[in-house]
Parts: sequence; C-alpha cells; structure tokens
Amino acid sequence: MDIKKDVQQQFGKNAASYVSSPIHKDGKDLVKMVEMAIVNGQEHLLDIATGGGHTANAFAPLVKKVTAVDLTVEMLAAAENFIKENGHLNVNFVQGDAEKLPFEDESFEIVTCRIAPHHFPNVDIFIKEVHRVLKPQGQFILDDNVVPENEEFDRFYNSIEKLRDFSHYRAWKKSQWIEKLEESGLEIFEMHRFEKTFFFEPWCANMKLSEPKKNDLTKYILETPQRIKDKFRIVIEDGKVICFVGEAIILKAVKR
Repeated sequence: MDIKKDVQQQFGKNAASYVSSPIHKDGKDLVKMVEMAIVNGQEHLLDIATGGGHTANAFAPLVKKVTAVDLTVEMLAAAENFIKENGHLNVNFVQGDAEKLPFEDESFEIVTCRIAPHHFPNVDIFIKEVHRVLKPQGQFILDDNVVPENEEFDRFYNSIEKLRDFSHYRAWKKSQWIEKLEESGLEIFEMHRFEKTFFFEPWCANMKLSEPKKNDLTKYILETPQRIKDKFRIVIEDGKVICFVGEAIILKAVKR
C-alpha cells in the first residue's frame, strides 16, 4: 500500500532524529509501560514498530529476549546501533510489517507497541496479529497518541498530523481502542491517559518539514476556530505557533 511506502520513505530519511527525539527518548510514558508489565525475567518480548528502539532498550534488561520489528530497514539499523551502544545483547532485529508479522502463533509472552499505530492503515489487522502471536495470558502494552471523542477536535488533530507527516494515517479515539481490543479477544486490565506538549519547531523539524509546508501548517493552525485553540491549548506568539497539547493513552490488555 502507498501509505506503507510513505512510512518507509519518511522514517528511512529521519531514522537518526527519532533515536534522539525527546518525545520518544525521554517520555515518562516509557517508564509507565515498564511499570505496567509483569515480568519474571524469562519472557520473550516482541516490540512492534520499534522505531528508534527505545521500548526494546527499556525492556531488554528485564526479560530474557527481545525481538524488535520494524517496516523500515534504516530505522532498524539506527535502533540496533542505539541498543547495542547501551550494552544490550539480547535483542534481535527483524524487518516486518505490523499487519503481517513474520512469527509463529503464540510466540511471545509480551507484545509492546509505542507511538506507532497511528501510521498503520489497517489497525484491526494489526490487533489480530498481536492476538495471534501472544501466548495465552500474554500481555499487550499499547502506547499511542489519541484524539478527543469530539468529531471536530478529532478532525483537527488528524489534519495537522497529516500536514506535518504524510505517513500519518489516523490517531484513534480512546473509545475506539477499547472497542477494538475487546472485540479481538483481549481483555483490558489497565489504562492511563496523559497529556503531551508538542513544541512546534522541533515537532516540524523531526519530519524535516520544508518551509513552505511549515508555513501552510502554521496558517492552518492560526485560522482554526478559537474553541479548537482552547481545547488544544495552542500558544501563539507574534503570529508563530509555539506549542500545543495533545493526548495519549497506555493500555494493558491480556489474552484470555
């Protein structure tokens, strides 16, 4: 699909910036993901769409083995370099599609996926794949940006993400994630909602957004209705967008 080619193109050229990105590298959500997992040191963990490798790196000291999978070869190489520099040798790296995982049924005790599913064009198939590769009683820990339940706010957030990053597919609502996971046969055990402040300049720079496209994005945000600006707490100074506040969730689900 074109969207997957877009993902490979976008992340291939920006692999290094994702390893050093503060939102990906330093997020408190990563600490919370580790806290939510129940581990005894013998687990084989699968990290889907590993990106810069931050989740795989965080779990590597806690489990027996980590498999980091990503669609983009350049991203896998950047993740491998980052993780090995940290001294973790129990991580292997596999190129693969989140919607067609190259693993046997019931292969993993834990599956993680962080700040990635909004790029997946067929998130229901992704969830089915997670269910398939998890062992019975296995844990799935999901972390991703979400949109408010209000349709207007939903459209705004997904629109600005798409303007910034053409590989963005869709951020889902909290209610949609709960419904999708439960329909797949996973049982939700824990959920946390948290806010994320996006600083406009580094947010655009992370995607190496051109000046004309950044100007278009700025114009779109400046002209948005005040009720949307209030909802996302958009800060504007001297005609420039400084930052805005989005939201994300971490969900823990168990395969019964």
